Amino acid sequence: MSFNSHTLHVTVRGTDEASAWYQQAFGAAELTRPVVPGGRLIHVQVRIGTLTLMLADEFPEMESFGPQHFGGTYGAVYLHVDDVDDTWQRVVGAGATVIRRLSDAFWGEREGQLLDPFGHRWGLTQHLRDVPLAELQELTNEAFSGFTTG
Repeated sequence: MSFNSHTLHVTVRGTDEASAWYQQAFGAAELTRPVVPGGRLIHVQVRIGTLTLMLADEFPEMESFGPQHFGGTYGAVYLHVDDVDDTWQRVVGAGATVIRRLSDAFWGEREGQLLDPFGHRWGLTQHLRDVPLAELQELTNEAFSGFTTG
């Protein structure tokens, strides 16, 4: 196994299926697959671009659960890609659920969010332009002017 400064470890219900899905949807390459006695998978390492993703089956005895156990996920993994439209079509075609449609965002990215079949949220993004900080603040104020805090 090899690690780098941006290795993400996620627990999924069905690591074998998740690894196959990430290979199909994101073009991931599987690197390692240690199996613990009883057949569960503890560290299936896949590489998506420069992201190293460690997948693990649920281990209730270690209080390690996937998002389905909690009824959802609290964050998103963002992948910055060169051709977001092509990647988007591949991931949606592989069965991801659209959360936020792919569109050009005011902060200079083309982005959208998806939910994979294992309960993890993914953001796909492609850089379009650099937005100066003063302009970014102005655009943020405009975009969120109708929101209230609760």
